[in-house]
Amino acid sequence: MAKEYDVVILGGGTGGYVAAIRAAQLGLKTAIVERDKLGGTCLHKGCIPSKALLRSAEVYVQSKTANRYGVDTTGVMLNFQKVQQRKTQIVEQLYVGVQHLIQKGKVDVYHGTGRILGPSIFSPMPGTISVEMKDGSENEMLIPKNVILATGSRPRTVDGIHVDGQTILTSDDALEMSALPKSILIVGGGVIGIEWASMLADFDVEVTVLEYSDQILLTEDDDISSEMTKLLKKRNIRIQTNAKLNTKTLQVSDKGVTVSLENGQSYTAEKMLLSVGRVANIENIGLENTDIEIENACIKVNEHFQTKESHIYAIGDVIGGLQLAHVASHEGIRAVEHIAGMNNNPLYYANIARCVYSNPEVASVGLTEYEARKQNLPIKIGKFPFKAIGKALVHGDAQGFVKIVADSHSNDVLGVHIIGPHATDLISEAALALLLNATPWEIGATIHPHPSLSEVMGEAALAVEGRAIHM
Repeated sequence: MAKEYDVVILGGGTGGYVAAIRAAQLGLKTAIVERDKLGGTCLHKGCIPSKALLRSAEVYVQSKTANRYGVDTTGVMLNFQKVQQRKTQIVEQLYVGVQHLIQKGKVDVYHGTGRILGPSIFSPMPGTISVEMKDGSENEMLIPKNVILATGSRPRTVDGIHVDGQTILTSDDALEMSALPKSILIVGGGVIGIEWASMLADFDVEVTVLEYSDQILLTEDDDISSEMTKLLKKRNIRIQTNAKLNTKTLQVSDKGVTVSLENGQSYTAEKMLLSVGRVANIENIGLENTDIEIENACIKVNEHFQTKESHIYAIGDVIGGLQLAHVASHEGIRAVEHIAGMNNNPLYYANIARCVYSNPEVASVGLTEYEARKQNLPIKIGKFPFKAIGKALVHGDAQGFVKIVADSHSNDVLGVHIIGPHATDLISEAALALLLNATPWEIGATIHPHPSLSEVMGEAALAVEGRAIHM
């Protein structure tokens, strides 16, 4: 028997389950169709498990260098099995929490694969969802007034390189390693590649990053990319830019993997990690039964996240753009509120913070210096180093700086870029500044507590006008 809903969401990842909770809050009868586990990639194969591993790497390095703080920790050893156990425990705890939230919201969950059907006896428009149940029971038929596609993404692979999950890995495979390799080639110097490079180097793995472009972290400000390159190389991480792989030279054996670049330079390691972006999951969900348009291998939507079929919405990685968990969540909220008839402003993506959880951390929001100049905006810039901040020295990590890009006519902050300790925590002040069209003067006039890492924000803002106090 077909079941009717106000909203059916395909995909129970961060975007999907947050959308479901918001829909339930608004009194909409809601269901999620999820073929794996609620929480999706972020909880089970991305954000949370990788950050748990990064935290263990951070603690390991701090323990080895604790004598700098007057603490003797002779004989520190890494137990990678316990590292993995801790990661799993954190994921499971959060998974239980997500399930509780869904139950609290009285959202129905169908564990299976959902597909959109075309016009039928159930509905004159495409949108009826057929669910192939995971337990093998009879298919369920769901008739929603609205559909939200939140099917996420998967790691991109490289033509000519076969991922076997043992020697050649994606980030999904790497998260499940039972033991650390002695050496690894990381193909791709974007966010995920740099996080893994930093983590594995901290775990005493010999790391080489092969980046196709002329710099790592290509979407970050040039100064941030340059500083990160310098600091990673200081930690003996080998970084090769303009690295164009000749996949025909790839050799995989029991001893590891060897590959050459087009220039003939050869690299060998025990394992290879492909970190070359992600691909939207748009296959096998019934798009062919609709008029939904695909653009650049992603679902095309308007500012309200509606597809060409106005009752079918799409959010998160499946629509491309900023493939970030917090972005997917807010896209889901906006889509549900539009379904409920609420008026809300479109998301302004330039005001959304981006983070890299490496060592050191990187966080940014707004325009880079290059982007501002490309738009012919009149700009002024302030930079301030962590080494001049007392709390950074107390903390034992004074690498990096804050860079603020501002409009020299309006004085509005255009972008803030941080590399250094707790950058991912500090960036929220900058995001709020952009949301409120704040000026560097207003950030600088805010009294930041002393000693605190947040003082670097005030000093960088003052530096825009040449008024920094401690430099």
